Amino acid sequence: MDGSPCSLDKEFSDRIAALLAPPTPQSIQEYHDELIEATKCLGLRIMYSNKHGKGVYANSEFKEGELILKDRMLVAAQHSSNKVDCLVCSYCFRFIGSIELQIGRKLYLQGLGLSTKKECDYQTFSHSSNGLCQNEMEEAEGNFVMNESDNTGSSSSKNLKADPLPEDLLLSLMNGDLSLPYTKQFALPPVIACPGACEEEHYCSKLCADSDWESFHSLLCTGQNTEQSRRASLFKFIEHANSTNDIFILVAKVISCTILKYRKLKRSHAIEIGKPCNLDKTDEFSFSLLMEAWKPISMGFKKRWWDCIALPDDVDSCDEESFRMQIRDLAFTSLKLLKGAIFDDECAPLFSLEIYGHIIGLFELNNLDLVVASPVEDYFIYIDDLPCKEKREAETVARPLLNALGDEYADCCQGTAFFPLQSCMNHSCCPNAKAFKRDEDRDGHAVIVALRPISIGEEITISYIDEDLPYDERQVQLADYGFKCRCPSHCQGADAD
Repeated sequence: MDGSPCSLDKEFSDRIAALLAPPTPQSIQEYHDELIEATKCLGLRIMYSNKHGKGVYANSEFKEGELILKDRMLVAAQHSSNKVDCLVCSYCFRFIGSIELQIGRKLYLQGLGLSTKKECDYQTFSHSSNGLCQNEMEEAEGNFVMNESDNTGSSSSKNLKADPLPEDLLLSLMNGDLSLPYTKQFALPPVIACPGACEEEHYCSKLCADSDWESFHSLLCTGQNTEQSRRASLFKFIEHANSTNDIFILVAKVISCTILKYRKLKRSHAIEIGKPCNLDKTDEFSFSLLMEAWKPISMGFKKRWWDCIALPDDVDSCDEESFRMQIRDLAFTSLKLLKGAIFDDECAPLFSLEIYGHIIGLFELNNLDLVVASPVEDYFIYIDDLPCKEKREAETVARPLLNALGDEYADCCQGTAFFPLQSCMNHSCCPNAKAFKRDEDRDGHAVIVALRPISIGEEITISYIDEDLPYDERQVQLADYGFKCRCPSHCQGADAD
């Protein structure tokens, strides 16, 4: 490929190389030891080897089905298209408001023409995210609809939506003027507004609102309190991301988080020395603070997006270079828009195309789907399980809403996230653990449970792909992650090498 179109790549080549240099085994160990201590995941330990890199090992025994890890997101975002379906906390991704608000809002927005897209924008230029969905929804989705003709509690499939419901009914649900039967059994946290008064982000508590503001959102807020020119630039960046690939929103959060951490470190240093800390982009101490702020991201395995993205089936191999150049140019367009909104001169290397591409590649190679089950689904199932008399009375109100929602009544919150501990887990075609949300897991954390008993000292592995695929197909998919599977022969099938 030709040289980078971004002038910062050349200007800060040495610092970019330092930011992207693989961390030392000692720094990897120290960072993850501190992380495990802070998160109290004492049943695990991270170990590094020259052969396999990072790996997660059991520090205690685990029984089949036992929780191994509940890992908090380092950075995450709900898919843009999913925001029509689900109102969730922008920090922890719990459903918020009320069952009435969730139903009324979804039907109201769909009535305005904001239709649901089943395929997430992230898939536009990406292979599937590690093949891992945190919640095995298949058994429940599409199977339950209240029976219209009897009171026996049997289910029938209803794929077609009923005629739209009156707008005043939907507004009454949204405004809290109309209560549905039994929704008190499914109380949700209240809706807390963004501290910067934007209408895009909502929260389940003041703690989540403040945490998001301090960690990411204060640089990305489009509220009225944001300076007008920067606000206009942010809208342009967000519009481009939503129309092309919403993974750019995640990258913006990574860069914002790093800048905010850098500023916090700088303030702490100023307090320590008792005077203002006047630095510029060429100051070595300034760069040492930036390196420290960047540390959590430095721990993740990454390559440039346009180098590691899988070639789509409809792109011929002879057109591969042109395709990868288009992907690079798409990233550069996004970068320029973000730079126009939040550029920080002291953190200039973060706005190089090389860094931008590697952050996207981080998500391409390490992310886990963010999935949170909908309480609306639980509500309708609860109604369906009521005794006949109570069910008949509740259905009088609930069935028209269910019919209007159709098969989309069970839509869950969907997004993409990077989890610092889960991302250290290596692949196996015979994994001993899996990502699986339990009934009690109602936020966006990654949940890993044991598939079989795990002994002390045993490596904990998950499958990045569908391990039931034929061996050759698994090898093709795993090549996208940059390695050839060398699982034991009993995992590879009869056609293994």
